[in-house]
This record gives sequence, structure tokens and C-alpha cells, in this order.
Amino acid sequence: MSADYRIYGVELSPYSVKVRSYFRYKRIPHRWIVRNVDTMADYQKYAKIPIIPLVVTPDEQGLQDSTPILEQIDTAFPEPSTQPEDAVAAFVSLLLEEFGDEWGNKWMFHLRWAREEDRLSAAGRIAATMAPKGNEEARLAVRAQIIERMTGRTWFVGSNEQTGPQIEAGFRDALEQLEAHLATRPYLFGGRPAWGDFGLWGQIYNAWTDPTGAAWLECTAPNVLDWIHRMTNPTDEGPFEAWDTLAPTLAPFLKDQVGALFCPWTDANAAAIAAGEEEFTVELPSGTWTQKPQKYHAKSLAAIRAKYAAVAEKSELDPVLEAAGCLATLRA
Repeated sequence: MSADYRIYGVELSPYSVKVRSYFRYKRIPHRWIVRNVDTMADYQKYAKIPIIPLVVTPDEQGLQDSTPILEQIDTAFPEPSTQPEDAVAAFVSLLLEEFGDEWGNKWMFHLRWAREEDRLSAAGRIAATMAPKGNEEARLAVRAQIIERMTGRTWFVGSNEQTGPQIEAGFRDALEQLEAHLATRPYLFGGRPAWGDFGLWGQIYNAWTDPTGAAWLECTAPNVLDWIHRMTNPTDEGPFEAWDTLAPTLAPFLKDQVGALFCPWTDANAAAIAAGEEEFTVELPSGTWTQKPQKYHAKSLAAIRAKYAAVAEKSELDPVLEAAGCLATLRA
């Protein structure tokens, strides 16, 4: 039995690095193990489903799915806290974590697989962990297989010819808003990282590792770039802020990104799943959006609604969510 936690993941998995960053911030003894051909047999001993990250606890329990992992680890290691004391900020942080996992993933996935230079870069790095070491022919063959498989999955996350320009415009708008917000604080909610940081960061960090995302970030968003680097090994730099001081620059992001885009999309996705539809269309401020339903997302939507329902006192929270266009989705 190991005294440390083990995290099986890969650098190009936003959910893997999200969990690793969380462990680093909590200063939890752990080992980062790249899931590759050499470690696959050990990974398969504990993985119930073929996804990463996989966390193996010191008592040999396998944990999967990044948000439940954070929830379980937070119970075991409550300090340092990753939940703002301010009730409004605390829930907005949880909502941004959900947004990062589910909508931010569209940014990352589209940017990684929509253009040839990004496909070649990402698939080449993944193939290097999967092909026999030193066998360039095998690596190139694996790279080609990855590109074929992943470009065929872009529709699954909602990336297609119709939505691609919307995703890219939304990402650029998000960077502009985050750039303004992070100009006066090291993390989204003040002087220390919160759940919203981990959820958003994993996606934006991975977008930065690809050529197109790196170019956009490094040319237009120096504050966001500093935050990306800071979140690789986050530390306390001060207290959390109250919502009143965060709102001037974070409320616009909450309204334009979460309320205007994510909430109508997640409502339409849930309705399509309930109706057994093979495809759904929703009108967003960015344009007409059409994709296949994401069945897993119905589960995470139910989870964030349960977290909203569990908030005992909502007199200050509800006006903020209403103004952002999120309240109806959370109450449904």
C-alpha cells in the first residue's frame, strides 16, 4: 500500500491537470503518473471506466471524474480552503467550475482539433506517450489514428462548421473579460484559488499548449497568461474577496459567458435528452447552435442544481444569478 495518492493522467487532459493543480495547492503527497503504454496495466486495475484522471488513494481506492474527486479530497483535506467565505462568491465559484468543465471544454477541444497545425501538435504529443519509444514510424501511425478519431469527435462537444466561429469568438471574448478581471488579483476570487479557477484553468491551460491557443493568449492576454503559470502550482497570496469587490469585472463574465451562452445551451441539451432527440438546435446570442446531445452533461447539470438547492440562504445570491441570466436554469 502506498502512503501517497497516485494521479494517472496526461498533460493534454484538462481534467487531469485540474486535479493535479488541486493536489499541489492542498500540498497533498501524491505521485503524477503519465498514463501510457508502460503504466496502462496498473491504470486498468483501478479504472472502472476508460477516462482520466484516475486517482488511487493510499488505501487503494480508485476515484474518477474530476469534480467528484475534488469533492472527496476536499472532505479529507479541508485546508487550505478552496471555497470563498462570501456565500455569493462561493456559489459562483462552483458554477464557474461547472462552466469550465462543460463549456470551456468546447473552447479547448475545438481549438485543438479544428486546424491542421493544432491537430498535428496535439496528436504528435499524445502519440509520443503511446507508441514504442524510438519507433518514429509507429509514432506517426499512432498520430494519424488519433487525428482521425478526435476530429470525428468534434461534433460530440458541439464543434462544427456552424458553431466553430461562435466558439472562437466566445473564447476571445472570455479572454478579454478575464484579462480585465485578473489585472488586479492573482486568482479569480482574490488571493487564493477557488473551484472556479481549477475548472476554467484546466481548459485554458490546455488551449495554451496548442499553437493557435498559445498565439491568442500570448498576444492578447498577459494577465491570463500569468494566471495560467500561477495555477500550475498555486499558492496563497492573500484572502478571498467578497462578491461586491469581484462583481465589477467578474459579473460581466458570468452574464455574457455563463448566463447568455451556457445556460440556454444546457437547458436545450437537457430537453433533447429527455425527449430522446438525436440532435438539438438552440438560438444563442452568438447565433444558431446545433449539435448532438451530450448525455453525460445531464448528470453534471443535476449536480450543480443540487448544489444550488443546498444553499440555505439565497437572498443575496438569487439577485446576482437573476441579473446574470442563470437563475431559471438552476431552479429548473
